[in-house]
Amino acid sequence: MKKTINNNESPVGIVGYGVYVPRWRVSVDELAQAHNSSANRIKAGLGLEEKTVPGKDEDSATMAVMAAKHALGQNNIDAKNIGALYVGSESHSYAVKPTATIVGQALGCTEHYFAADLEFACKAGTSTLQIVYALIKANLTNYGLAIGADVAQAKSGDVLEYSAGAGSAAFIIGSDATKIIATIDATLSHASNLPDFWRREGQPYPQHAGRFTGEPAYLYMVTETTKHMLEHSSLAASDIDHVIFHQPNGKFPLAAAQRLGFTKKQLEHGLLVAKIGNCYSASSMIGLAAVLDKAQPGQRILLTSYGSGGGCDSFVFTTTPALLQTQNYTSNVDYYMNRKTYVSYAEYKKRNDF
Repeated sequence: MKKTINNNESPVGIVGYGVYVPRWRVSVDELAQAHNSSANRIKAGLGLEEKTVPGKDEDSATMAVMAAKHALGQNNIDAKNIGALYVGSESHSYAVKPTATIVGQALGCTEHYFAADLEFACKAGTSTLQIVYALIKANLTNYGLAIGADVAQAKSGDVLEYSAGAGSAAFIIGSDATKIIATIDATLSHASNLPDFWRREGQPYPQHAGRFTGEPAYLYMVTETTKHMLEHSSLAASDIDHVIFHQPNGKFPLAAAQRLGFTKKQLEHGLLVAKIGNCYSASSMIGLAAVLDKAQPGQRILLTSYGSGGGCDSFVFTTTPALLQTQNYTSNVDYYMNRKTYVSYAEYKKRNDF
């Protein structure tokens, strides 16, 4: 029998979710050939095979709209009932003008809702989840949209170019017990001033501290935050059915899982980076959507995101029987994973030069 997390309050959880991933892909082989590098070495070192490439008319706002439309359609939620809408990204379409209001109007929301943009490197998306969850718990609204969307930037020839992808994920949070497909049982965060990744105002591409981004940054913070969550929830690694970590490459999540006592099987449904790249603010959220597409009722999910700079958000979810009613939605993660057209390096550069 599984352990239960003591929570006598009315449940709050996910009532709908959706993703969007661009059709276009560029392979590691194509990128490596353009830079006279070894594709096999890069694949082995980063655990990557290909990544998503946005179209010329695709940005974080358009992708956020698509993911949100799927989230609303999956469980027939009327956009006019959305009382909060937050978008997390490090590639917002405007330096000064919110993405959230663009998304809200495109969806047909009323003009009476909480709205803001968030930026915290690759964990801005999960930060929106926490904010919307808190608003629902405070009875300030009935439904809220939490979105992570990014068109990741990378300088040509930098190691980031092999992983920087594009995508979005949207989750509707609510308290209607008949519609909740996964309860949010616990959430907590970890924050520390880490100089592992940054982009100054006016700079087109981010810079990073090389190997420092691994051991003292990502791996330390993800493992410590996850340990804290397990202790906080009185859970062991074996009590978790599915695990999702932020996915900057294919190696870091596996290394973190091994340190924490998780198995590859616990990660298998949510580890997508090898085929779509690092979608930054949407990375772990797309992983969560992929798990929900395949999970069974009564299963426990642990998610720990990571954002350089740095910090982590961690969550424990438990799926409900209502999940089965949403899993036949056609535009799911597998649909977007399989819907792809490969482009040459020349075409990739045209699409990637903003």
